[in-house]
Amino acid sequence: MKKFLIGIALLPLVSAPALAEYPERAIEVTVPAPAGGGTDTSARKLAILLEKELGVSMAILNVAGGGGSVGVTQFMQAKPDGYSLLATWNSPITTVPQVQKTAYGLDSFTPIASTSETAYTMCVKPDFPAENGAQFLDELAANPDKYTYGNDGIGGTMQLAAERIFQQRDIKAVAIPFGGAGETLQNFLGGHIDIYGGSISPVLPYVESGEAKCLIVTSAAPVEALPQAAGLESLGLGAQETLLWRMFLAPAGLDQAIADRLVAALEKTVNDPEYVKFLATKGELPNVVAGEALTARLQSEFDGLAEAAKKLGLSQ
Repeated sequence: MKKFLIGIALLPLVSAPALAEYPERAIEVTVPAPAGGGTDTSARKLAILLEKELGVSMAILNVAGGGGSVGVTQFMQAKPDGYSLLATWNSPITTVPQVQKTAYGLDSFTPIASTSETAYTMCVKPDFPAENGAQFLDELAANPDKYTYGNDGIGGTMQLAAERIFQQRDIKAVAIPFGGAGETLQNFLGGHIDIYGGSISPVLPYVESGEAKCLIVTSAAPVEALPQAAGLESLGLGAQETLLWRMFLAPAGLDQAIADRLVAALEKTVNDPEYVKFLATKGELPNVVAGEALTARLQSEFDGLAEAAKKLGLSQ
């Protein structure tokens, strides 16, 4: 009996050093998007900084398809040991499950930390009969189904973000789906749609050249890069905020001590001046939200988008 009790007492002493040594080998980071995209370039830039901070190499694995759901589903096969991480934007986690069946849910992950964020925007040509966000919404409300707006696909984040706003003002505009912000922008500039709906960075050069004016952003606060665009708070719509944001997740069941180690590393690297400067070129801001706060953010966005999808008849 004494030998048995001694063995039990020693167990914590055996596991603690192993945990303290994390990480001991390379970490694989799944990016559920093609190489070269916004999430991929952000993940690769952070990986370089994290290698210095954690002292191990970071291997990026791109698995594209299904609006990110293919890569996320494959990631679900990973062990919760801290050596497999997911670097994703929010859409595969909070938007895609609204419009298609997925093999994962919010409880499939251990949230680590968000890393950056930016708003979506809606822009029009210079001759559009509105000069600010309030006038823009009034014009749409007064002319049901007159205007077309491009978005990133049926049930995509941009469509749901727009509809969350429109539903509050009884606005009816015609959603035209495209393959992404680049394709939306081309059709907007070509005059095939009235309103560009998408991320800020692709349209910014055309705002600066005077070929487009952005009148509203989907964040509660205004965006410095788009001084003419109203933030939703100023329009009384702050609760309808929808952002494009990026994060690191692990499989459910990750040891809290390992999660804390990763959070500490991300807080340091995300706020590294080199990374902050990199984000600025993309119209993004660093934003670290971790632990329970990140869990709450995911749930709040999931619920808000679920309501919008249901009203559009897109819910699974």
